[in-house]
Amino acid sequence: MDGSVNVLKPPGMTSSDVVVWLRRLLKLKRVGHTGTLDPGVAGVLPVCVGQATRVAEYFTGQGKAYRAEITFGVTTDTQDAYGTVKSRRVPKLTAQNVEQILPRFRGVITQVPPMYSSVRYQGKHLYEYAREGIEIERRGREVEIYSLALSGWRDEEFPRAFLDVECSKGTYIRTLCHDIGEALGCGAYMSYLLRLRSGPFTLENSWTLEELSERVEHNDYSFLRSLPEGLDLPKADLEVQRVKAFLHGLSSAGHTVKGLSTEGLTVQVFSDGRFLGIGVWREGKLYPHKVLALDNTPGGG
Repeated sequence: MDGSVNVLKPPGMTSSDVVVWLRRLLKLKRVGHTGTLDPGVAGVLPVCVGQATRVAEYFTGQGKAYRAEITFGVTTDTQDAYGTVKSRRVPKLTAQNVEQILPRFRGVITQVPPMYSSVRYQGKHLYEYAREGIEIERRGREVEIYSLALSGWRDEEFPRAFLDVECSKGTYIRTLCHDIGEALGCGAYMSYLLRLRSGPFTLENSWTLEELSERVEHNDYSFLRSLPEGLDLPKADLEVQRVKAFLHGLSSAGHTVKGLSTEGLTVQVFSDGRFLGIGVWREGKLYPHKVLALDNTPGGG
C-alpha cells in the first residue's frame, strides 16, 4: 500500500494525531504527514503511506493556498485565537483601508518566525522557549506571496476580514495577519484558518476521517492516490535499457533521457509509463536521488 491520502484535517487535532489515527485505520507503520498544520487549523493535509513516505519532502515543498479570517484591533502572543490577548483597541478601519495595504504583502516578503512556532534554536523549538517566558531574537526569512486578496468583510466593533492567500512553503499566515495589523496601526490576529490547497491536493477532493473509516470498512481504498500522482514535479522519461542502472543508483547520460534541460532540476523519473523514483539533472546526466524499489525489471546497464 503505497501512495498518498488527501485528509481533511478537522480543527482540534494535530497533524501527528492524524498520522496516528491513519496508522491504526490502515494497520500500517509507514505513515507520515507532509508538513505540520497547527491544531486549530482545518483543511488539506496530504499524508504519505508506505514508500511515499520516502518522498514526503517533495510534497512539503509544494505551494499552498489558504482562506484566513483576520480580526483587527486585537493582538495575541501566538498571533492566533489560541494565545493570550496582549492588546485591545477598537479600530477605525474600513475594507478600503485593508485593500490599500495588501500590495505591500504581495511578492517576496520577509517574515520573522513567531515565538510560538516549531522553528528550532540551539536544539529546542521556539515554542518551548516561549512557554518558559524567554524571547529569542529571530532572523527574518524570505517567503513569497503569489496572490493575496480580500474576499470578505464584516464591519463590527472589532472588524474582521477574509483573505485568500496563495504562498510558498514556510509562510506563516498568522504572522502575515499580524504584520498587516501592524502596518495598519491597529494590530490584528488570525482568528481562523482553512487550508484550501497543498500542491495538487485540494479541499474539493479531500476526505474526512469519517469518510475514510467508512471506505476501509467496505474494503474500498479508492481514496489512496498513486505515488507520482500527488507530486508536483516535472517529468523525465528514461530509456528502458537504463532502468536497471537507475534502480541501482547509477547515472544515465543525457541522450538516454527525454524532458531534461535545466541544470539542477529535480524530476519524477518514468520509463515506459512506470514510475521509478526521483532524479536530479546535473552536468548532462540524470542522477538517481530517491529510488523507490529494486526489482527484476528488465533492462541493461
